[in-house]
Amino acid sequence: MEKKDFYKMTNEELLVEKKKLNKSKLFHATGIGFLAGILIFGVVAWSFSSEKHFGFLIPMLILVVFIYRTLKSANKNKELEAVLKERNVN
Repeated sequence: MEKKDFYKMTNEELLVEKKKLNKSKLFHATGIGFLAGILIFGVVAWSFSSEKHFGFLIPMLILVVFIYRTLKSANKNKELEAVLKERNVN
């Protein structure tokens, strides 16, 4: 993935990037919600089970890692938002 210089882009190109950013935010929010739902369901099911094997929680840690990586990658577009705000592009 290439690093784009948003300061050299025209306003029309910035609007296209903003649309991509909005789709990306929607996808990230949906993914995080889905993974969090699976995580909560798994932990609740584990807590109600009669045999509490801690090996069951290992796959749940994988979900936590996916959620963390999704949240971390969602914060990479701060520069684009700053340029849009600076130029007052809506």
